[in-house]
Amino acid sequence: MTPGRWWHRLDDGRIQCDLCPRDCRLHEGQRGMCFVRQRVGDAMVLATYGRSSGFCIDPIEKKPLNHFYPGSSVLSFGTAGCNLACKFCQNWDISKSREMDRLQDAASPGRIAEAARASGAASVAFTYNDPVIFAEYAMDTADACHALGLHSVAVTAGYMHAAPRREFYARMDAANVDLKAFTEQFYFQQTGAHLAPVLDTLQYLRHETDCWFEITTLLIPQHNDSDTEIDAMTRWIADRLGPDVPLHFTAFHPDYKMTDVVPTPPATLTQARAIALGNGLHHVYTGNVHDVEGGTTFCPGCHQALVRRDWYAVLACELDAHGTCPHCGTPIAGRFGSFGGGFGRRRIPVRLAA
Repeated sequence: MTPGRWWHRLDDGRIQCDLCPRDCRLHEGQRGMCFVRQRVGDAMVLATYGRSSGFCIDPIEKKPLNHFYPGSSVLSFGTAGCNLACKFCQNWDISKSREMDRLQDAASPGRIAEAARASGAASVAFTYNDPVIFAEYAMDTADACHALGLHSVAVTAGYMHAAPRREFYARMDAANVDLKAFTEQFYFQQTGAHLAPVLDTLQYLRHETDCWFEITTLLIPQHNDSDTEIDAMTRWIADRLGPDVPLHFTAFHPDYKMTDVVPTPPATLTQARAIALGNGLHHVYTGNVHDVEGGTTFCPGCHQALVRRDWYAVLACELDAHGTCPHCGTPIAGRFGSFGGGFGRRRIPVRLAA
């Protein structure tokens, strides 16, 4: 049990967690909705610090991040629990876990950074469940990574209060934010959360940080995939965040409490991508499907194909280390370096405790 941050005492004797907009108010021994932040005595503790549900070496494109050192590998890990209640969760066995024995691998922040460097990974990603709920562990690990010249990546729903958000993203080099839909009704009914705090996080990242970020929306048939909603969402992104923020539309598969919903047809992703491009976004991708066109980075200046992908595999990359189009000289938004051939679709489990 590690002391947690961002909480205060209430007049009625409870303590309130100030990490995310749920504002959980706890009596002795109670846990927050995320399950991993708990009141012990008169303080908050983080029950999962230094404990993970597993470590893997992944391609950075799996996060998904297409404009953050394409083709590089990333050491990925998560813990347990989540501060949202998505009925469609694709990692529900981890994020909805209430069993601490799922956390079978243990590692300090320094050990994680050393393992990432030894594996040849360029980054460490906090993923599988939302790093917001284990922010102290993620931030300490990011510091250890930076000390060794590695990058830190957050894969998150962006549901976080302003004060911890400032500290958290000051340590993140990149993030993928899951914008689950563009209606309050969907957020409230399907995730038990609210849309506005997520939009606040996206605008904060764009206008007040140097953290590179991309957006993912999982399109669920008959729930958040209408042309009207996608049009409104992509117009908002273009207006409030700018045309260069990459957007990923990914395919849903039936899982958790939505096993009665059909998988997303590839044509739905293609249509969503066309709407987003029509609204002025420069970099729109499709995911969880084989679609080279939808996985390719095109130059917004001359429209040449610069990085060709199939699923998570980089097939070819023409960008130089500065991310410049060799055909017309247009700079491509993102973070780039020398392309080493690509990590491919591999997923390599790693045990750190041993």
